[in-house]
Amino acid sequence: MTEAPSTPPVAVITGGARGIGRGCAAQLAADGYAIVIADVRGEAAEQTANEFISQGYRASSAAADVTDAAACSAMIAKAVEAFGRIDVLVNSAGISRPEPSLDVTPENWRRMIDIQLNGTFFCSQAAGRQLVAQGWGGVIINISSINAEAAFPMRTAYSCAKAGVTMMTKTLAIEWAEHGIRVNAVGPCHTETEMTVENIKRGAVSVEVLQKRIPLGRLAKVEDVANAVSFLCSDKASFITGHALYVDGGYLAFGYW
Repeated sequence: MTEAPSTPPVAVITGGARGIGRGCAAQLAADGYAIVIADVRGEAAEQTANEFISQGYRASSAAADVTDAAACSAMIAKAVEAFGRIDVLVNSAGISRPEPSLDVTPENWRRMIDIQLNGTFFCSQAAGRQLVAQGWGGVIINISSINAEAAFPMRTAYSCAKAGVTMMTKTLAIEWAEHGIRVNAVGPCHTETEMTVENIKRGAVSVEVLQKRIPLGRLAKVEDVANAVSFLCSDKASFITGHALYVDGGYLAFGYW
């Protein structure tokens, strides 16, 4: 393998303008990465990147619709143009739309699968090609969910997509290991983000019920997820690949109700 250059490592974060993606970007910036904020909302991505720049970090932005494979390739190309390399991809772009399975339209089903599953693959493929070409390896982190393991009512499409992300993580990990590319997933439980707040307002999520169901007694914080991502990107996790790390306060372990 080629030795990595001495320039600062670069992390691309999809869905980086808000929520878990933004939290991961903030942590990786603090870890010394130059960061590329990628988001389907180009203006929001640019604004977020400028906020990081104002704090003294190296940052850039890219407008990217992860459901478009060509756009994902362009996103990686823009990151390389801005900083000369990539080292980490965090696939955090996603949506949440709880609804009864009897009411799910073909359009809503396709949109969920397209963003959560197809988008994760298209971005990983584009990043993987760049990492292989560079020759010194890298890290891909997929933001999965406890729904990859635990079924919730009204989340059929979401759960199927996230289960697919976890299996994709394992497959890419074993396929790309020879190139020094580690691929892992981080699966949060309900996390204090704008999206969760929206679902609470819609009545799709009950904070009180979740606090009783999660052994540690609270929702995850964005920082909890970002810290797990930071660890898996670090040399301390250099022998970890194909793994799904659940940041869930004990949710999946708790089988009694």
